[in-house]
Amino acid sequence: MAIIVNMPRLSDTMEEGTVASWLKKVGDKVEEGDILAEIETDKATMEFESFNEGTLLHIGVQEGETTMVDELLAIIGDEGEDISALLANPTAAVEEATPQETTEETTENVVEAVTETSSTDIPEGVIVVTMPRLSDTMEEGTVASWLKNVGDTVEEGDILAEIETDKATMEFESFNEGTLLYIGLQEGESANVDDLLAIIGPAGTDVSAVAANFSAGATAVEEATPQESPKATAPVIKETPKADAAPVATPVAVAPVSNTTGRLHISPLARKMADDKGIALNQLVGSGENGRIIKRDVENYTPAAVSTASTAKFVPTGQEDFEEIKNSQMRKTIAKRLGESKFTAPHYYLNVEFDMDNAMAFRAQYNTVPDTKISFNDIIVKACALALRQHPQVNSQWFADRMKLNNHVHVGVAVAVEDGLVVPVVRFANEQSLPQIGVSVRDFAGRARNKKLTPQEMDGSTFTVSNLGMFGIESFTSIINQPNSAILSVGAIVQKPVVKNGQIVVGNTIKLTLACDHRTVDGATGAQFLQTLKGYVENPVTMLV
Repeated sequence: MAIIVNMPRLSDTMEEGTVASWLKKVGDKVEEGDILAEIETDKATMEFESFNEGTLLHIGVQEGETTMVDELLAIIGDEGEDISALLANPTAAVEEATPQETTEETTENVVEAVTETSSTDIPEGVIVVTMPRLSDTMEEGTVASWLKNVGDTVEEGDILAEIETDKATMEFESFNEGTLLYIGLQEGESANVDDLLAIIGPAGTDVSAVAANFSAGATAVEEATPQESPKATAPVIKETPKADAAPVATPVAVAPVSNTTGRLHISPLARKMADDKGIALNQLVGSGENGRIIKRDVENYTPAAVSTASTAKFVPTGQEDFEEIKNSQMRKTIAKRLGESKFTAPHYYLNVEFDMDNAMAFRAQYNTVPDTKISFNDIIVKACALALRQHPQVNSQWFADRMKLNNHVHVGVAVAVEDGLVVPVVRFANEQSLPQIGVSVRDFAGRARNKKLTPQEMDGSTFTVSNLGMFGIESFTSIINQPNSAILSVGAIVQKPVVKNGQIVVGNTIKLTLACDHRTVDGATGAQFLQTLKGYVENPVTMLV
């Protein structure tokens, strides 16, 4: 009997998935445990294995396409089995198999009822494109750039715009064809998910009433379908009732913007290249569509020669100038979460300085072992893990009605990525060897920069280490990564005069700052933890005992 395979929920926050690749094709035999496909979320690409066996009879989502969780992904059954009835009405089959899960289908029927009653009010062939949900945490998006202008012909698969989310700037492609009749957001402007983004339809169609009445229509659909989640990459067709005496909104093409203003027409790639090369954006002249600055403009940039003809006059010729940069969605999310931590958890800070001479000698000797390489950060992480076992109060979490003292030690290691920060977790760090910790941290760091970490690898930390020593920072303070109770800031190892045995000698020291949540960690408790940590860091051989 044929079995419908739906888009799986691969994390607790996942609402949609994109098929990165199929490992099976129609007609192939599938065994239980075989990898069917690789599914992309906004955080990772994960393998999806089959829990059934049979023949792959149908693929519902092609490579590169996106669909919501629980929607048709594939059908597995007996070779040659007739699945036409399932393809004609897959939701009915799912409902029959799982009668308790009817909310989504009921919601879809309500939407159909709403749209059918007003379908005659929208010109034939007109499609309303709304702001897509491109990540599980996305609440609004910003149009970084339009790749099409009003009046342009749009083919299925064409890139309409670049949308900036809280995770990244992503290309948004059209799943429809026609003429771009209306643009609802100009470059640099933001809107909530499901707000009007654009309208596509037959050339010459008057869509002013559709644009004007979209908000009212969207509200009606929202009230009828409170549980519906929009598809992330597929444009949503919204039908809106026609209001009497509706104001006429004339579609306006995206106008070129001068590079001397606060907002520039520039592609994300060109912006990054300019930042890397230290080129002021207002010095660039765009050669792209509508004066948009693109990659070749940065590559071909030549600094203008400075005239010296009037230098003897000493006449000030400087001009005040500035650039306004829209906050990315990732930056907004970081600001929100760190703000919540800083202003809800009463932070205090404990500063210490450790002698690193023994640690340096220990590391040098340890790394003489073939195929072994540990860093000072690995030593710090391991020392923290062992110290936390002796001071569970520092390894705790605060809740409104209770405090949770963790007996396990999962150390989060802060990793800087483009436009943000992620914290992968070394689980049971106290039970891992120094080389194991080193391998884990290097693997996490590499995959974090490529957005290949899974949600599970970034959840569950009980304590966090943030190290800026590699950037030459001697000391700093960090904001607690809630729900942790503490975070350790690690600076650079500095060579300087120190006093040993009553003599001034050359020594190597490191400064660390422990930020604590005073609700769970008292000052004396934090100090005792640092004393234990000092014993391990200054005598790392004790970690091997």
